Amino acid sequence: MTDVTSSPATAEASRTDATGPFLVVEDLTVKFPTADGLVHAVTDLSYTLELGRTLGIVGESGSGKSVSSMALLGLHDERRTQMSGSIRLDGTEIIGLNDARMRTIRGRVAAMIFQDALSALHPFYSVGSQIAEAYRAHHDVSSKVARNRVVEMLERVGIPQAGSRANNYPHQFSGGMRQRAMIAMSLVNDPKLLIADEPTTALDVTVQAQILDLLQDLQKEFGSAVIIITHDLGVVAEMADDVLVMYGGRAVEYGSCKELLTHPEMPYTWGLLSSVPEVGGDVDRPLVPIPGTPPSLLTPPPGCPFEPRCRFKHELPADLCRNELPLLRPGGRGPGHLKRCHLEDPERSMARVEAEVLAEVKGHEGATSDV
Repeated sequence: MTDVTSSPATAEASRTDATGPFLVVEDLTVKFPTADGLVHAVTDLSYTLELGRTLGIVGESGSGKSVSSMALLGLHDERRTQMSGSIRLDGTEIIGLNDARMRTIRGRVAAMIFQDALSALHPFYSVGSQIAEAYRAHHDVSSKVARNRVVEMLERVGIPQAGSRANNYPHQFSGGMRQRAMIAMSLVNDPKLLIADEPTTALDVTVQAQILDLLQDLQKEFGSAVIIITHDLGVVAEMADDVLVMYGGRAVEYGSCKELLTHPEMPYTWGLLSSVPEVGGDVDRPLVPIPGTPPSLLTPPPGCPFEPRCRFKHELPADLCRNELPLLRPGGRGPGHLKRCHLEDPERSMARVEAEVLAEVKGHEGATSDV
């Protein structure tokens, strides 16, 4: 089932100018044939992104965040991937594009900061030589010019003594410095789209803040569009203009960052927010974890993918959520806020269930303390 009339791409179109958004993803579906069966990694995903804006994509591991973003750069092996739909990057259709044409786009028009910089950087080559190679792949320049560009980019991302550090190997950089080097490599060709896949994973909080500040500063300088993939809602709150929530390979909620984080309309989003503490909130307020585990993408459920874990399914007619997939449709916050849920008044239901769950959690904690 495709959600053409109610996709984020459709909702966003009304906010774009005559030239349209820089990135348009429509009904993207990615499947991987395996010995155990067909993995439905991403199903009917649609969204748009304009230059100068940041889209946060959030969800648990296995929800399709990285798979969908790798498709934007043509990084899936066509021999082992079944892909359909449309990805238009600056007017160019990416799906089905030949390798030679894709190489002219990858790194120059769109680039990616990978999750693990130590694995993404080659251990046998210096950091400077790897960044220079990325630059010379798109520019016919001498090694001296490329070297000057490398030093300039390393300085721009805050690496001290850039001239000498360019000769170091990845293992000689700290985790934060490796991530900065990855950002320098991604931006060396001034791409218009930057995809950051968990850019602060395994970094301490101080370095995380520095990396996020750096990304924001560089986005303002280059005027690029940014997709930030994360499971950290704090990162989303700081970085994103709009948020796309994914679950089970599908988009389940989409909207502006402020509206989505303050007024979630899909139970999964509410569950994510209830699972993390609030800064300045009630310290005695217990966290409300999401029960259960994500669905198997080998055998996607026919109805709502979140139904087995949802605390709200009993609010609706019997087996509706189990048997009927809800469309991604406008919620109560207006046409720009989309939800994949059968609930008509989710805020009222969430408030009631939250009170019940908190009472249950506090009762369990009280019984435990009496033992």
